[in-house]
Amino acid sequence: MKNSIKIERARHNLTQGDLAEKVGVSRQTINSIETKKYIPSTVLALKIAKVFNMTLDALFELEDDD
Repeated sequence: MKNSIKIERARHNLTQGDLAEKVGVSRQTINSIETKKYIPSTVLALKIAKVFNMTLDALFELEDDD
């Protein structure tokens, strides 16, 4: 699953640690999501989208092999 979290973090001037703190996870979890090593739960995905004031489908996109 592709995501634009890294781009949105840059637009909002947030570090991985800043975003992690806002949604209640570790910085490593945010890194794993950004590098497509971990697919977040629905609740976590919704929390991240809320931080950026975005819809889930604007932030996350299924790839052909998903």
